Amino acid sequence: MEILPNSAAEIVFFDLETTVPNQTGRRFWVLEFGAIIVCPQKLVELKSYCTLIRPGDLSMVSLKSGRSDGITRETVADAPMFEDVADCIFDILDGRVWAGHNIQRFDCVRIKEAFADIGRPPPVPVGMIDSLGVLSQKFGRRAGNMKMASLADYFGLGQQKHRSLADVRMNLEVLKHCATVLFLESTLPNLLISSSRGVPTITTRSRSNHFKFSNKNEGETSSRKSPPPLGIQKTVPKGRLRKVTERMNDVLCKTQGKQHIISNLLKYSHLALK
Repeated sequence: MEILPNSAAEIVFFDLETTVPNQTGRRFWVLEFGAIIVCPQKLVELKSYCTLIRPGDLSMVSLKSGRSDGITRETVADAPMFEDVADCIFDILDGRVWAGHNIQRFDCVRIKEAFADIGRPPPVPVGMIDSLGVLSQKFGRRAGNMKMASLADYFGLGQQKHRSLADVRMNLEVLKHCATVLFLESTLPNLLISSSRGVPTITTRSRSNHFKFSNKNEGETSSRKSPPPLGIQKTVPKGRLRKVTERMNDVLCKTQGKQHIISNLLKYSHLALK
């Protein structure tokens, strides 16, 4: 894969799939890395990369997966080791703005661990966009628990695949939708913003309290990390949500063929990511 030269103007959305330790003191193993390089001015995908990764201890991967397209021991048995793909992963991440859902608490830590395992310094970002924090602050509690699956369902984007490349593309689409809603609300605040909307209170807890474990004889569960639960969960009434959605669709339909309006919308989307 051809890698674009590093540029501070580019954003790389990335995601990891890992094992989940079923015993205290055991480590995470990276099973898959996926990333897309995005132009922040147009929010379009420039390049993509995805690879399965064989862990150092294959017995830690489940023999079976609870998901139809989940990662199993057989899936990664013939995959390259992390050290075999480390150069490519480093080139993609180093010197770019990192973006992803809950990456500060999870993915960034796993990347550092993986590079430490092979005795190499990790890549360094020039900026960070953690969509969990950004959306919790800017978009509020309207999408429930703020997991990627809940956000995707809120916008009708389908089910989360829990595979790296599919999840980062879903992450970008969720951010586009959120930025569009915020843009429309800032344009017509009296009509589109509910007086009851607020910012959720986030209660942080240990991740170990929220894992679902597999049978110990089958290794550890291959699973996506989850964001910390929200202290308050409040759903916007369906009738009000439907009205807002209809107004948003009307505005978007009227922009067809009007490139200057779409350009302004994309520009606002970029600002909302900062």
